[in-house]
Amino acid sequence: MIHTRRLPATLVVVAATVLALLVTAPAGASAKRSAADHARNSCRNGYVGLTFDDGPSATLPQLLAALQANDLRATMFNQGNNALARPDYVRDELRAGMWVGNHTFTHPHLPQIGEPQAFEEIASTQWVLTDITHRVPTLFRPPYGETSDQVRADEQRLRLLEVLWTVDSRDWAGASPDQIVAAVARLQPGGIILMHDWPPATIQAIPGIAQVLADKQLCPGRIAYTPQDIPYGSTTFHAVAVKPASGRVGQYSFLIRK
Repeated sequence: MIHTRRLPATLVVVAATVLALLVTAPAGASAKRSAADHARNSCRNGYVGLTFDDGPSATLPQLLAALQANDLRATMFNQGNNALARPDYVRDELRAGMWVGNHTFTHPHLPQIGEPQAFEEIASTQWVLTDITHRVPTLFRPPYGETSDQVRADEQRLRLLEVLWTVDSRDWAGASPDQIVAAVARLQPGGIILMHDWPPATIQAIPGIAQVLADKQLCPGRIAYTPQDIPYGSTTFHAVAVKPASGRVGQYSFLIRK
C-alpha cells in the first residue's frame, strides 16, 4: 500500500492564498491600465468649459446631482446676493468638485451703472465668496457679457480673469433640453459655453451633454488664461478650457440640501 503524506492545513491555506494572488494580480493591473487608457482616450480631443451663471439658485442641488451622476465638472459663476442667501450651496459646489467664479452682486449692466458702483458690484462679491469658501475667486463673468475698458480696469484691479463664451446655450431664452445639447455639440476644444443654474431644461440636458462630450472625446475642463485672442462679438477675451489640475468628480462628495 502506498502511503500519502498530508500537508499541514496551514500550509495548504498559505499555498492557496499565494496562488490566488498570482492569478488575480495581473488582472487587477490590467484593469487599472484599461481604466487609465479609457480616461486618456475620452479626453483625446481636449477640454471644454461648462459654465453656469446666476446661482446659487434654489434648484442647485438637482443640478449638482445631475453633474456628479454624469461625471461632469463645471464653473459656477455666482452672484453675491444669492451666495449670501445660500452660503451652504456655494460650499456644496466646491464639495462637488466645481469651480466658483464671480458674477457681480446683483447682476447689473456694468457699463451703464458707472463708477464706483460697478467696482463695488464686483468687489463685494469677491469678499462674500472669499468669506464663504476661504478661497479668493480668480474668474469673473460680467452680466450679459457686457464689458468695457472701465470694467476691465476693475477686473485687473481685483486680479480677475474675464470669462466670456464661445457658445450660448440660450437656456435663458427657453431653449429645450435637446437645443441645449445641440449647442454643446458646437463646442470646439478650449471653447466655453454659457448656461444657467436655474432653468429646468438645463438640468434635464445634463445626461445628453455628457453623451455628446463623450462622443466627441472631449472632457469638461477648468478655465485658464490664454494669450490668444478669443473672438466675442466686436471684442475678444483671453480665457480657454484646459485640463483640470487634478481629480475627477467621483473623488468628491457633497450634501444635497432640500
